[in-house]
Amino acid sequence: MDDQEIPLEGGNATDGVVRIGATVRKPWTANSPAVFEFMNAVRNAGVDVPATLGRDGQGRQIIEFVPGCLAMNGPLLTLPELMRVGALVRSIHDAAALFMPREPIIAAMLLPAPEEELICHNDLAPWNLMVGDRWLFIDWDAAGPSTRLWDLAYAAQAFTLNDPTQNVELASLRLAAFVRGYRADNDLRERLPATMTRRTQAMYDLLATAHLSGSEPWGTMYAQGHGDHWRAAAKYVKRNQNLWAEALSFAGEAISPH
Repeated sequence: MDDQEIPLEGGNATDGVVRIGATVRKPWTANSPAVFEFMNAVRNAGVDVPATLGRDGQGRQIIEFVPGCLAMNGPLLTLPELMRVGALVRSIHDAAALFMPREPIIAAMLLPAPEEELICHNDLAPWNLMVGDRWLFIDWDAAGPSTRLWDLAYAAQAFTLNDPTQNVELASLRLAAFVRGYRADNDLRERLPATMTRRTQAMYDLLATAHLSGSEPWGTMYAQGHGDHWRAAAKYVKRNQNLWAEALSFAGEAISPH
């Protein structure tokens, strides 16, 4: 039946996400109008983004369902595929740089950037990349003010340095491929290693603080193993920061992001 609700699993921060036919239904929040506006602007700029389709009779978001497999559940991305993802992140940032919002983002950012220069997705990671006939990012609900550097640091770490047991030489190659796909300029490449360290540590600190304060769902995520993972990932990224810097010094020609 086209009206059958099929629960969609895999998300950590949003309950009540279901599929109905060719659509996804999610809880509507105070920020949904602003998020929809941002998604539509990025989509209209030529970047593949799930279509926003309004609200249903229960007041939920209606978003296009995109078939495929989450990158985190598929084979390890190859170097050319990592370049493809880096290019996709760049296209999102370039579209966002031209975006003039009418609807303000009113929610507090979980991991606020040190500065604000454009609206970002803020969770460009393998658990939000749909791979299939189309390659696109889903789950835009955390969109808000950030910077290219802060958002790129998270994406690059999540796609290439998120396994703290990974051989560092292989990790360096994967990181360089991702950043080459993004076409990062000299300034971004020089600042990225230290920013990845800060961004990864910030993720661990968020979970650890939530665990102590009982803030959900982050406190439960910490106890379920996410805390141990991000602690190890933060140490891995920091310990090898000089290696990442060396790899990125050869990551491609300097190309201005503007």
